[in-house]
Amino acid sequence: DVYGVDYATPDGSCLRDYIHVTDLARAHLDALRHLRGGGDSLVCNVGYQRGYSVLEVIDVVKKVSGVDFPVKIVGRRPGDPAAIVASNERIRTKLGWTPQHDNLEEIVRQALDWERRLHNMKIG
Repeated sequence: DVYGVDYATPDGSCLRDYIHVTDLARAHLDALRHLRGGGDSLVCNVGYQRGYSVLEVIDVVKKVSGVDFPVKIVGRRPGDPAAIVASNERIRTKLGWTPQHDNLEEIVRQALDWERRLHNMKIG
């Protein structure tokens, strides 16, 4: 379900700052190295400073997967902000972190490949 297409965004759906799991993991490793090196504890956002709309993500998932699945548009959820986009300025300046995978098609393709491998894994 897509919750609302009447937001003040280019296509009306919510904007979110989706991040590749590898970039997130690397941010955690950078933070750990910082702490182990005697650095102070920090609170930092980890993101790409740019959002993709829910409808953009759906279009990319359809394109990358080759599946034209149905999408149901429903009303807004209470409390959902139109956009959530993280500034990465602090983690860049304090820890030297920079994103490596900020292309939405790449993020989706690698996530789908991961899920396919998990689905095909034999256990036991």
